[in-house]
Amino acid sequence: MVDNRYATALVIGSVLSLLATVYLSVAMGTQHWYQYHSLPASNDINNGSDLQSLRQDFDGEDVDEQIYSVALFRLNGTLGLWWRCIQIPPEGQRIRESAPAMVTKCQAFTLQQQWESKYKSPGNINSGEDLLRTYLWKCQFLLPLVSVGLVFLSALIGLFACLCRSITPTLFVGLLHLMAGLCSLATVFCFLMGVDLLHNISEPPEGMDYTPAWSLFLALVSSPLQIMAAALFIWAARSHRQHYTRMTAYRVA
Repeated sequence: MVDNRYATALVIGSVLSLLATVYLSVAMGTQHWYQYHSLPASNDINNGSDLQSLRQDFDGEDVDEQIYSVALFRLNGTLGLWWRCIQIPPEGQRIRESAPAMVTKCQAFTLQQQWESKYKSPGNINSGEDLLRTYLWKCQFLLPLVSVGLVFLSALIGLFACLCRSITPTLFVGLLHLMAGLCSLATVFCFLMGVDLLHNISEPPEGMDYTPAWSLFLALVSSPLQIMAAALFIWAARSHRQHYTRMTAYRVA
């Protein structure tokens, strides 16, 4: 039997875990981690041709980091873990200041792009590999998957505990949620640090501004939710065990 206090803690922890998983899953699948705002494009012919070229090259599968980062900077782009998007005028319209309402054009990062090396000068192989940016890029791709995987593993253990009518495995559920929360937090850290390093070695256009967006905040919120769920699961398991030990000692006495 499980005391009402422990049952309440398990229910609240499960709800927090579900919310955290939904938030992180939505954040992973959307592109609004970072948003760029640039000045409207001028009507200069050469400038317009450059922007048209960026627009055409943006969705190539073999496009390098230099090309798509410049497109993000100059075309009001948004960047996510798996997606990159730019703002362009409707089909048939030129990119210019008086253009009508813009539409969003998105392109997913391929698996090859997720695992490619980053260079000290973006897109320039001869500049040498930037190991820090390379590992940050790979970690921001892997860590959220690990986090979600740990939560699903803990759900299986929780289901097994319910079938066995035992609260003892809940301690392992709590530890898995703690690791999942740390992975979620590390994902945000790796992404922000990687973007900051990219800005430091790039040449952003004049007047460009950039801000974190709502997908990043969803991922950031998921981490404390998972940690709070972990605390509730661990507390319920340890408290129930101590209570059971005292009751057993009382009966023996």
